[in-house]
Amino acid sequence: MLLEVRNLTKTYRAPDGGDAVDVLRGVDLQMAAGETLSIVGPSGSGKSTVLNVIGALDQADAGEVLVNGRDIEKLGKDELAAYRSTTVGFIFQLHHLLPQCTILENVLVPTLAVPKAQRAAARGRAEELLEAVGLKHRLNHRPGELSGGERQRVAVARSLINEPKLLLADEPTGALDRVNAAKLVDLLAELNRTRGVTLVMVTHAPELAQRMARVLELVDGKLIAQA
Repeated sequence: MLLEVRNLTKTYRAPDGGDAVDVLRGVDLQMAAGETLSIVGPSGSGKSTVLNVIGALDQADAGEVLVNGRDIEKLGKDELAAYRSTTVGFIFQLHHLLPQCTILENVLVPTLAVPKAQRAAARGRAEELLEAVGLKHRLNHRPGELSGGERQRVAVARSLINEPKLLLADEPTGALDRVNAAKLVDLLAELNRTRGVTLVMVTHAPELAQRMARVLELVDGKLIAQA
């Protein structure tokens, strides 16, 4: 298994001393390499928390996340940084592109976190990815010159620049209209098919969730197969 999540629990404590909120109450998940999965559920149910824990952006109170057999909770500081930059890729609802940089420069930003010796092929890979997302002709444009859908496609290319094994997409279509949302999910499905990247997508849109091979719903802090 590429990804194994075992009995994750997470509680958020109110800063004003109010009642704590149990967000995750024993989340279990297994994914094979190359699989696609969508996670659905109401706002505040903990969908983003699951992704953040898997991506080592947040810590669970208990449980394990194993990627390629390694428990990420046991990784040292440098190992965690390498895990975030090369093993997992992130796509968020907002693209977070740097407005002063060109599209090509934005895609190359994550390569600054890898050893210099590994950056040699980065530009060629960036151009290849931008071609795959239909934007090779916009290399030298800046984000402000692109549409919302195009900016999100740049974010997809950026997420793949370090060749991650696992792609985590948190409401990647949330800021897009229906047409561009469908196009973005088409793109993610195509990248899964052609590049074999394992994909976990959180979404509120049932029609987009169904594009993934499996749909799980977060209910009362646990992931269950959707009927």
